[in-house]
Amino acid sequence: MASTHQIYKLMIIAILFLSYTLTSLTENTELASVPQCKSGPHASFCNNNKESTKLKIIAIFSILVASIIGVSLPLFTQRVPALGPDRDLFVVVKALASGVILATGYMHVLPDSFYDLNSPCLPRNPWKKFPFTTFIAMLSALITLMVDSYAMSWHKKRMLKSQANVVETLESGSKELESKNGIIVADRKDDAKSQLIRHQVIAQVLELGIVVHSVVIGLAMGASDNKCTIRSLIAALCFHQLFEGMGLGGCILQAQYGKKTSWTMVFFFSVTTPLGIVLGMLLQTVYSPTSPTALIVVGVLNACSAGLLNYMALVDLLGADFLGPKLQGNMKLQTMAYVAVFLGAGGMSLMAKWA
Repeated sequence: MASTHQIYKLMIIAILFLSYTLTSLTENTELASVPQCKSGPHASFCNNNKESTKLKIIAIFSILVASIIGVSLPLFTQRVPALGPDRDLFVVVKALASGVILATGYMHVLPDSFYDLNSPCLPRNPWKKFPFTTFIAMLSALITLMVDSYAMSWHKKRMLKSQANVVETLESGSKELESKNGIIVADRKDDAKSQLIRHQVIAQVLELGIVVHSVVIGLAMGASDNKCTIRSLIAALCFHQLFEGMGLGGCILQAQYGKKTSWTMVFFFSVTTPLGIVLGMLLQTVYSPTSPTALIVVGVLNACSAGLLNYMALVDLLGADFLGPKLQGNMKLQTMAYVAVFLGAGGMSLMAKWA
């Protein structure tokens, strides 16, 4: 699918642009007097370059394995009848993963953006005089809605063009009833096709948002020398990638992509956080997390990612499922799904204590 390859090209360009920007970061001389804004190592029990490097290497492989397991699990379980996309268990597991994605946006990414864009290392004007985090997150959610809407409209327009001459070729007279039945069948096929396109758009947009914040998380870990922080982050990020991957994997499964596209999406999700860690390690000597440029770039990216993830979790994942016919027609299943959502969101919220 052409649009999928275009999205991956944009993702690669964004990552390269981010790495190029971060290599050119410089300290703001007006804020150099603020102690927490000074670059360079700080004397601390937790600051140990040798130990932190070992932990980063462990983190790269641990997070990679957790990511692969999480996003691949739904694709492998499709061969098990009890775990198919049309089964109740799949709905409950997807609700759990959707709760994790929702909490990721609200409890992890959004607070990080607030912290970055309200840092004392940034000038008071304009960063302290306007709520940039919520403004950017709002714009991100609206732009995601636009992409969602326009993508669906474009696909439907293409589908209607290909079927524009169907009704004109139907014969009248004695074949009228047969023609009507043909139209009903065609309408049902159109509905199924529209639903499939919807799932494909959701999977692509969701992966884009996940990739952005995964690179930022990995970059922050890779650039840190604090072994205490890294040690707690490893467990938290493994949990995060495992269940977030399950949510994305469920969307990929419902999108019914071919093997090449499906495994390409699995690959991008799995490697982005480890890639971010490696990038942070390479830029450790020139990258200062407290420099104004770094705070602005990372804060804006986190706000964009938060708006996208919150929109996707509430509208495309939770809203679409809970207001759909399957859950609306089964109160028991709906209750189980709500319990799963609260468990996923609660568990991921608890992780905010350490990461």
